[in-house]
Amino acid sequence: MTKKDQIYAPVAVGSDFLGSASHAHELPPSPSVEVAFAGRSNVGKSTLLNLLLGQKLAHTSSTPGRTRTLNFFGVKTRGGSALTFVDLPGYGYAKRAKEERLAWGEFVERYLLERVPLALVIVLVDARRGPEHDDLELLKMLKDARPGGRAAPRVLMVATKLDKLPLAQRKPALAAIARGGFSVIGVSASDPASIDALWRRVLSGVGLEQPAT
Repeated sequence: MTKKDQIYAPVAVGSDFLGSASHAHELPPSPSVEVAFAGRSNVGKSTLLNLLLGQKLAHTSSTPGRTRTLNFFGVKTRGGSALTFVDLPGYGYAKRAKEERLAWGEFVERYLLERVPLALVIVLVDARRGPEHDDLELLKMLKDARPGGRAAPRVLMVATKLDKLPLAQRKPALAAIARGGFSVIGVSASDPASIDALWRRVLSGVGLEQPAT
C-alpha cells in the first residue's frame, strides 16, 4: 500500500481483497465473521468501505452500479479482531438489463438468507432522503426471513452524505429515520469521528472486542 492510498482508519490496521463471486458456487470460505454492506448504487457504499478499510480497495466510480459481484475484504483491527467485509452489488440502477438485475437479486438474496458466517447487514441510505422503496424491501426481507442453519443477521442502517445537509438539519434527519424503527448512525466522509463511531457499532454488532482508545 502506497502512502497516497492510505486514508483515515482509526480501527483497521490491515485489510486485503480476498476475492469476488458472481454465483453461489464461487463464494469463498470465510475465515471470520462477515459484515455485508448493501445500498442503492449511488449511496456512496464503496467510498464508505474504503474509509473503514483504511485504503482504496473497493472500486469507486462516477458511474453508479459498477459493483456486479460480491467482493470480500479481510480486515484486522488494532484490538486483534478479524472480520470480513462483503460489498454487495448496488440496487436500484435502472440501466441494467432486467435479466441481470433479477439474476443478481436472486444471488444476493440467497447470500443474505443462507450465508452462515454473516452476522451483520449494514444498509446504507442517503441522509437527505432516508430509506427508499428498494431499501424498505430489503429490510422487510431480512426481518421476515427465517434462515435455516444460522441466526438471522442483525441490521444497522447507515445514513451517508450527512455533510450534504445543513448542520441544523442533521439530527432531525437521523431522528426521522429512527422513527421508522431502525437502528441508525450518520456518517460523513469528511468527518473521521463518524467513521470511528461506525467502526465501534460494527464491532459491537458482531460481538467482537473493541480496540482500546
